[in-house]
Amino acid sequence: MQRRLVLTNEGAGHPFRRTLPPPAAMPEAKVGDHDVRLFLLSFAAFFITFSTMIF
Repeated sequence: MQRRLVLTNEGAGHPFRRTLPPPAAMPEAKVGDHDVRLFLLSFAAFFITFSTMIF
């Protein structure tokens, strides 16, 4: 099946949204960055919860 060249976003149904440029690609995060951030967030949440129950 031959398709025409489409310069607009086919997912945009509204005429105004068709005039907007397609969304930019998200930059790739570092592989280990997500794990470290999740660990620090979990540690901080546990520390705050535990210290709140003690005091």
